Amino acid sequence: MSLLRLAFLSLLNRRGTAFLTVFCIALSVALLLGVEKVRNGARASFASTISGTDLIVGSRAGDVQLLLYSVFRIGDATNNVTWESYQEIAKRPEVDWIVPMSLGDSHRGYRVVGTTPDFFTRYQYRKDRALRFSSGVAFDDLFDAVIGADVADALGYSVGSPLVVAHGTASTGSGHDNRPFRVSGILERTGTPVDKAVHVSLEAIEAIHVDWRSGARVEALDIPEARVRAMDLTPKTVTAALVGLKSRIQAFRFQRYINEYEAEPLTAILPGVALTRLWSLVGIAERALSAVSLMVVFTALIGLVSTLLASLQERRREMAILRANGARPLHIAGLLITESGLLTLAGAMLGFAFVYIGLLGLTPWINDRYGLSLEIDLPTAYEWAILAGIAGAGFLAGIIPAWKAYRTSLADGMTIRS
Repeated sequence: MSLLRLAFLSLLNRRGTAFLTVFCIALSVALLLGVEKVRNGARASFASTISGTDLIVGSRAGDVQLLLYSVFRIGDATNNVTWESYQEIAKRPEVDWIVPMSLGDSHRGYRVVGTTPDFFTRYQYRKDRALRFSSGVAFDDLFDAVIGADVADALGYSVGSPLVVAHGTASTGSGHDNRPFRVSGILERTGTPVDKAVHVSLEAIEAIHVDWRSGARVEALDIPEARVRAMDLTPKTVTAALVGLKSRIQAFRFQRYINEYEAEPLTAILPGVALTRLWSLVGIAERALSAVSLMVVFTALIGLVSTLLASLQERRREMAILRANGARPLHIAGLLITESGLLTLAGAMLGFAFVYIGLLGLTPWINDRYGLSLEIDLPTAYEWAILAGIAGAGFLAGIIPAWKAYRTSLADGMTIRS
């Protein structure tokens, strides 16, 4: 205890340098823990991009490919699912609900999703959160559109704003300017690909293509809107479908039924399994970020060692006085190790405080702006392990200046150098 008290008083006497050292360590620890919190929040948000959906059905493709184009709107399907197959699947006794999606068009770089109003009640994220409208309502008219929060913010749209859908996914694609849409609703931010999508009805997708042939508009077939509205706009195909089963116990059996479907080659995936597989492919970025933050902590510890080594020359007389009063070389070494450990422990604890104060203040903004869910709870066992590891590393870092002080003799300490 006398060694701890002596180390504390020594640091208090050099409070300016000690504070700067503690502050540097605190910032590095806050970065490490902040990255860990964001990493876990990103993983949890990624894993719950879609929830409440038991299966996703599409044309024959790999699990990750089907997940990418149906949920993340990345890439395109190799083929579509016929409307007859979709209806047959929807009539199966195991199916509780089914929501079709038709992809292929875009609006100023944002994907257009043809679907039904059930999408806004059945799609869930973060375990059980449903989509909600920040303004307006779901599409009701044939040429109504519901847009995500990112689309509204980036393009400055509000309820009632007109928009024109482009044919294909290229931002420079030909536009269906003869069939303009009107924004009927804007969804609240979710932190999912829904924020970057324009949602219209399946019938609207058919309506804007009635005068198109082989991927190009036929001017001679410029059909009046009134006549288009009177047509049978039942889709011939859909890109994919979200399926909810009456019992999740039936998921694997129903998945096998879809994968062995005889009328056409189809694939059914379990969203949770596919998300885990996809995260294993893209999760290397989070590991790289963690490695960078660990290097920052390591750099801060090197700075601590440098500070202690630099202070030895100024503290030669202090060490000599301690030796003259009966302190042994081991006591001097123990003093420096204790100082190093106290500085690191104080910095680590201050870093913890920075992180949790930041979470309390920034979590609502991060959630609203980026849709990222960060949990504010007691430190986990892993975080306590990080604290203990950093504190232990601080004590170990003190060994280098302690060894140098240990080898310094009493005579050298009492010598006045000019």
